[in-house]
Amino acid sequence: MDFKYSEIVEPDTYETYGLCNGIPLRRHRDSRGEIQGAIRCQRDWSRLVCPIQNYKGTLGYPFSFIRTTIPETLPERLEICSYANEYAFLYDDIVMEDLEQNFEPENRRQILEEFQHDTSVGVNERSNAGRKLEGAKQIQSQILAEMMAIDQGRAITTMKSWQKYIEVVSSRRRSEPFSGLAEFLPYRISDAGELFWFGLVTFGMGLTIPEHEMTLCKSLSFPSWSALALTNDLYSWEKERDAATKNDEPHVINAIWILMQEYSISEAHAKEVCCQKIKQCVVEAVRTVEDAKQNLDYSLHLKRYIEAILYSISGNLVWSIYCPRYHPEKSYDPLTLSMMAEIEEENIFNRYKLEKRQIDTYAAQ
Repeated sequence: MDFKYSEIVEPDTYETYGLCNGIPLRRHRDSRGEIQGAIRCQRDWSRLVCPIQNYKGTLGYPFSFIRTTIPETLPERLEICSYANEYAFLYDDIVMEDLEQNFEPENRRQILEEFQHDTSVGVNERSNAGRKLEGAKQIQSQILAEMMAIDQGRAITTMKSWQKYIEVVSSRRRSEPFSGLAEFLPYRISDAGELFWFGLVTFGMGLTIPEHEMTLCKSLSFPSWSALALTNDLYSWEKERDAATKNDEPHVINAIWILMQEYSISEAHAKEVCCQKIKQCVVEAVRTVEDAKQNLDYSLHLKRYIEAILYSISGNLVWSIYCPRYHPEKSYDPLTLSMMAEIEEENIFNRYKLEKRQIDTYAAQ
């Protein structure tokens, strides 16, 4: 792959704990585009969906998510990719959590299907989930419009991938146990956003995977996705464990929990096993990409895509180690903090409007 928009980050400036050996960390040179996209999404979410409180998303310092996980994003697409990715985090944190707490899987699937097609049908507009879905739909339409203005063909491909992803997450059942990691990992890869990420990477980098290579693409990227999913579970474990406890859920949909149950081991031991499996996946992913580069039968865009996912491994790992989302003691850079302060001021006003609307609704009943 030719690198035009990113640079290597010096290895002595960050920690990896040996979990991405053989994969350099690259970072997009534009430091403002991602911040602007993420903050703009947070502002729109606060205005259209619900005020944001104590939310930690994709930004971080010195490593933010999109700049390190898709370092070769085309410059003119960086902001909208950041906006779309922040939307995905907000959606999962707020809308999906709300639906999972208040609806059974079948009802949840019906609501989300209506969300994809017509939010005015079947969704109680007075319900909290209904209002959130209506606002989320407006933001989704905004994302599509901005992407279409840049690259209509790839925007359509991206949205189709995202619709499939919504169908997958809407049907998941958190109450069902898994027999072990072998059964869990393919599920987790889908649950962790493989389809969403495929859409974002191909749009962001301007890639088109031929239809006849789609199955091959999925197979070649499986080792990388295994490493990504396990890394996500390693660093999101405490957050997801605490959320499951709060919601009285019998299981935690996380590889650490699966390993603890499968082998009857402690949390600390399960983390060690998870780290070893990540390292094994990384070795296989690096070998797979190097072999693919030499294969003359593979299309150029297929090769670029699976190499891009390889760099997502190191980017996601380093972001996970340093991000405020998983480490509340971490902070942001001055620019991000100042923009977040503006959102908090808007949140005060938005909370007032929401409370007034709820009072007016109650009075009208």
